Amino acid sequence: MLSFFILQVLFEGNSYVKKVILNRPQKLNCLNHHMVSEMTRKLKAYEIDPEVKAVVLKGNGKAFCAGGDVVASYICMVAGHWSYAASSYKKQVVLDYIVATYGKPVVALIHGIVMGGGAGLSMNGALKIVTENTVFAMPETSIGHFVDVGASYFLSRLPGFLGEYLGLTGTKIRGPDMVACGLATHFVLSKDLHLVERALDEVTSSDTSKISKVISIYEHKPDVKQDGVYSRMEIINKCFSRKTVEQILSSLEREAEDREEKWILEAIKSMKSACPISLKISLKSIREGREQTLDQCLAREYNIFCHIKRRTVSNDFFEGIRAMLLDKDRNPKWEPARLELVSDEMVDRYFSRVDEDDWESLQLPARSNSVGMMRPKL
Repeated sequence: MLSFFILQVLFEGNSYVKKVILNRPQKLNCLNHHMVSEMTRKLKAYEIDPEVKAVVLKGNGKAFCAGGDVVASYICMVAGHWSYAASSYKKQVVLDYIVATYGKPVVALIHGIVMGGGAGLSMNGALKIVTENTVFAMPETSIGHFVDVGASYFLSRLPGFLGEYLGLTGTKIRGPDMVACGLATHFVLSKDLHLVERALDEVTSSDTSKISKVISIYEHKPDVKQDGVYSRMEIINKCFSRKTVEQILSSLEREAEDREEKWILEAIKSMKSACPISLKISLKSIREGREQTLDQCLAREYNIFCHIKRRTVSNDFFEGIRAMLLDKDRNPKWEPARLELVSDEMVDRYFSRVDEDDWESLQLPARSNSVGMMRPKL
């Protein structure tokens, strides 16, 4: 049984370059407690090994990583206690923080789906390679959750109010747009990905700029579509700069009256079907993240996560998992059911300390490296 679990993450490579391969393709490489623990252990060992110069992250199958295993987390909490999920989540964000502050270049080969926990694992790394088949999304509000795993940091640093748009609507964007807005650093064609990986095998230096040049040999000019996310920025900034979720939605509805653009209607539909309290939590979190460091963002998100799993205010996460992933009736009964019923006081409770004697706020490991964000290419 143990050997089966170990195979969910493969560790390969040579003396200089180590590969961490998510190997749960039938589950779109969704992260579980064991996978996170194994990766953390190995990455710590690679970081202090003087021979290791770089680490490559990749996923087997059609996804890099579609997120955390929320169903397993749900079952764990229903059968036990909410703190079990909090403990696993803490391990996950510590891993994300280690990757973000790693002492050696981490290269993420993001081919296929990258969502939720997969984004948390890769988005704050040094080098992020995407292809025409890469699909990024943060769809948490559709299941009664919120944009977490550092999303309030990396979404808030996107151009204009693109982060609010992606976080509140769960909109999917592809590789070219990811490079354009700064979520990724390099675009290569999927047919060349094996060549990039082979070239990375020959790396003997920890110089990020040198590794970037190696990747650039295979870099392809991304085809940013005329109807892609960048063509929407004027309206995105106009609508998603509004102060409240209600004002954002009203602004989108006014735009829909003036122009029949599919993406606007899809954004409205997505927000209207999403969990109202999740939308308000996510907006507040992204806005606060714009002025905070990554460690501050992760600590705040941990507080929110604990309140959601503890059901401090609402049962919406459990209802969302039931409706969207278990019973699959896709008809969650949110409570409160409408945005106007979600008060500021309710939202603020998620950002407060958890009122339990044995609860502790997130303590991240001391790290010598700071976090840097690549800037948008457009």
